[in-house]
Amino acid sequence: MNLGRSRRLSFDRRILLLALAAGLPGSTVALWLLWSGEYTPKVQWTLSVFIVTGWTGFAYALREQVIRPLQTLSNLLSALREGDFSIRGREARTDEALGLAMAEINKLGETLRQQRLGAVEATALLGTVMEEIDVAVLAFDSRDRLKLVNRGAERLLGQPESELINQNAEELGLRECLRGARNRILDLNLPGGGGRWELRRGTFRQRGRPHQLVVLSDLTRTLRHEERLAWKRLVQVLRHEINNSLAPIQSLADSMQMLVKRQPLPHDWREDLGTGLRVIGDRSAGLGRFMSSYARLTQLPAPELAPVTVGTWIDRVVALEHRLPVRVERGPALEIQADGDQLDQLLINILANAVEAALDTGGGVRVRWHKTNGATRLLEVEVEDDGPGLPRTQNLFVPFFTTKPEGSGIGLVLSQQIAEAHGGSLTLENRQDGRGCRARLRLPLNLADV
Repeated sequence: MNLGRSRRLSFDRRILLLALAAGLPGSTVALWLLWSGEYTPKVQWTLSVFIVTGWTGFAYALREQVIRPLQTLSNLLSALREGDFSIRGREARTDEALGLAMAEINKLGETLRQQRLGAVEATALLGTVMEEIDVAVLAFDSRDRLKLVNRGAERLLGQPESELINQNAEELGLRECLRGARNRILDLNLPGGGGRWELRRGTFRQRGRPHQLVVLSDLTRTLRHEERLAWKRLVQVLRHEINNSLAPIQSLADSMQMLVKRQPLPHDWREDLGTGLRVIGDRSAGLGRFMSSYARLTQLPAPELAPVTVGTWIDRVVALEHRLPVRVERGPALEIQADGDQLDQLLINILANAVEAALDTGGGVRVRWHKTNGATRLLEVEVEDDGPGLPRTQNLFVPFFTTKPEGSGIGLVLSQQIAEAHGGSLTLENRQDGRGCRARLRLPLNLADV
């Protein structure tokens, strides 16, 4: 088979032979007429040379007319393959087949040039972003050798890129980053700093070979900042509540001390003393309730998951509300894995807030549910009221913040914690389609219901 292929004539020779074959009949007839006629030998030889030379010359010219454009096209394609997009073909006319092919190659070259320019710009932008972001980005090959590192990773590992490349993950103290869960929090002690880090790990291929991309974000500074803010808020709340209780207690204690020192005692001193002691007792009890509420907020138990039918759960909670008829707009039959008791408490808190808001304006309350159609299917429960709306939404989930005279300020915070413990979320916002507020609870669905 290989021998047969090697004996095949090249394209150039086939074109030449076909051109010679095309002129062979005419040349043969001309030579026969020339040598069979009554011409002198000089004329016969002269014309014979002319006929043969013209025949072969036109054959070679035809070959060049076919081969030369193909060579030009080959050179253009070779330049494109090598990445040189500046070369263009001439005579790119669209009214003939060869010119049309040349024009298409020129357009292909321009398209590739634009794509390459965009890729170069995108690569430069990506490189700039990787160098400037305040996270460590590293890439390891299948043998756990470091192949890519940015400036943040250089600072973290305490070495320049030239010394880090091709080092093993275990030598760098990063072996743990390539094992276990892809997204997690871990503690690392590295030359450039220690503390808590958020790990995100993914995979990609470069030249067909698998690599792992590791991104490390320093959580220590963020956590310390958030911790300071949390302590600041807590101290402010505690100071406010304790001062509200201690101020009247201190005032009444001073008044009663002055009362018992008076001589003679007024006739109603027992009544005044009893009133003061009752107020002190009430304030002490209130402070005790406040501390109990705080303990309740910080000691929420983990949910005990069990099947919960959504419609039954909502009907059960709505039936507990007697101050205002709540309209239930029924959705599809769905079931979730959740702690029924905690979900009851969550919905009771939301529904109570909605009813209290609607009572102020004489409006109504509606509850509806459906499942979302995004990449992650979720149960979405909406509680909508026709109340006055929310004046300040930024403080809704701040512990002990309340606008109600008798409120504790932990209902919404507790509800949010219950939602997040179930892998969901709780948000409140003012309605855009009318007066009032809308609470939106999202919880993960069972796979069978998706």
